Amino acid sequence: MFRIILCLILLLPAGAAATEIKPFKSDGCSLFPDGTREQNDLWLACCMAHDHAYWKGGTYQQRLLADKALEACVAKVGEPDIARLMLAGVRVGGTPFLPTTFRWGFGWPYPRGYKALSADEIKQIKLFSPDEFKPLQ
Repeated sequence: MFRIILCLILLLPAGAAATEIKPFKSDGCSLFPDGTREQNDLWLACCMAHDHAYWKGGTYQQRLLADKALEACVAKVGEPDIARLMLAGVRVGGTPFLPTTFRWGFGWPYPRGYKALSADEIKQIKLFSPDEFKPLQ
């Protein structure tokens, strides 16, 4: 019986298909401050861009690039130590395999895992993305 349950748990993510993305929303820096005491939203824009990448999801390599972009952005506003701490946090906490509200691909129904976006999914992303994240045409 244990083997059957284990097989079902392992096969479920492979058979689940995300069909529709939820409209984009961000909670800022999730479980982390949006800035310092003096500048409350110092790196908030970095987190918003990171949230957008996480919302749409994609491949493992795309997640790694999004996480490194967050680190670079926070370092650029003058907080390299905070940037390294944030990078460690998102690498551990942002896995797509936990049903959190801040996981990789959180815009899609859980579970999604790492998966390249289809042409239809890219169209949905463009439709539901805020203007500041839509590509210029």
